[in-house]
Amino acid sequence: MALAAGSNITLDAALREAEERFIAANPESRRLNAEAAKAMPGGNTRTVLFYEPFPLTLASGEGCHVRDADGHLYTDFLVEYTAGLYGHSHPVIRGAIEAALSDGIVLGGPNLLEARFAAALCDRFPAVERIRFCNSGTESNMFALSAARAATGRDKVMAFRGGYHGGVLYFAGANPLNAPFPMVMADYNDAENAARQIEAEGDRLAAVIVEPMLGSGGCIPAEPAFLQALRDATAKTGALLIFDEVMTSRLAPGGLHGDLGITPDLVTLGKYLGGGLTFGAFGGRAEIMDRFDPRRPGAWPHAGTFNNNVLTMAAGLAGLTQIYTPETAIALNRRGDALRNRLNGIAEAMGLPVRATGRGSMMCLHAASGPVRRPADVAGMPKALRDLLHLDLLEKGQYIARRGMINLSLPMEAPDLDGLAAAFAEVLEARAGLIESSVA
Repeated sequence: MALAAGSNITLDAALREAEERFIAANPESRRLNAEAAKAMPGGNTRTVLFYEPFPLTLASGEGCHVRDADGHLYTDFLVEYTAGLYGHSHPVIRGAIEAALSDGIVLGGPNLLEARFAAALCDRFPAVERIRFCNSGTESNMFALSAARAATGRDKVMAFRGGYHGGVLYFAGANPLNAPFPMVMADYNDAENAARQIEAEGDRLAAVIVEPMLGSGGCIPAEPAFLQALRDATAKTGALLIFDEVMTSRLAPGGLHGDLGITPDLVTLGKYLGGGLTFGAFGGRAEIMDRFDPRRPGAWPHAGTFNNNVLTMAAGLAGLTQIYTPETAIALNRRGDALRNRLNGIAEAMGLPVRATGRGSMMCLHAASGPVRRPADVAGMPKALRDLLHLDLLEKGQYIARRGMINLSLPMEAPDLDGLAAAFAEVLEARAGLIESSVA
């Protein structure tokens, strides 16, 4: 569908126009959102899924496609913010869940699957010598930080501006709901200053937590020298280095730490590793993790009713061992690199300051023409332009994150990637004037 002829008069006018078309095309989603708002603030229960004028209500998914309540079909490039790696209703995942259901859901004791899944994760990720399960990436980071503070006897935690480590560990702006860890903030990819800050904090700093590639912060990869500087500085001061690989573990067979050859003290995991069900895990050096061994005097407690939920254990084990093999991981991320290069080539050919950053099967669209090393480098995109491009791509059947995040899932085939590239080119061509005039 061609965009309206008058869509480039002004940015605000174009956005209003796009919103009006969206409202007209999605009456059932509009109705359902209004009804849901009677019980849930904003009509939803997860802030990141809300966007103006209202979010689409999704009715079903199959393979790499989702269908909304109004019957529109989209190629799903949101991929549940990387958690939907296996697509919708993968037969192996479905079979594993159905088999687990037949044996009971809430068993109330160690089950037949959790040790096998734990062993598979330890085998897969080089830094993980021991592992414990929990219920989300947020939980995994909370436990890892708490373990680091207990292990070191120190209180402070260093994180990086633009980072995201869960719903109560959000550092891309002010969050009044953040957990009350004493925080030290540093700039991402600034190796020299981060190392200097770590050494200055000395024996007050318990841990440094970092994403090897920013996820929520815009898919900005960490420079190897930056991560190595963190490793060297924490080793010198005795602080623990935590790699948050909740998202990035999908980007290489052994996660990014395995690919880069930099070994943190602790690693946090989540997202796709639950096979589409709620999941979190934290692990690392045996001497730290064994403090959770209840056979030891003074063992650290670790609660969580659903930590070893049999459905998650079944789905996660099947996904990691039968579907997302190391060979499959390599192939998927090569396809992602090719797609990102293709999108950048389209923007460059048009001379537009739009860029896709990322690595492998995760990427994000930004208004930027120069190098992108930290979130501040992509802060020049007006919110109205971001919102407009999102609505334009939705109109063309491409379901991405409002913030521009794009992720690949395993069921995607060449025509799906071609469709996104074609839609991207059409949107850039239609909005070229607005992009050029709106981006500083």
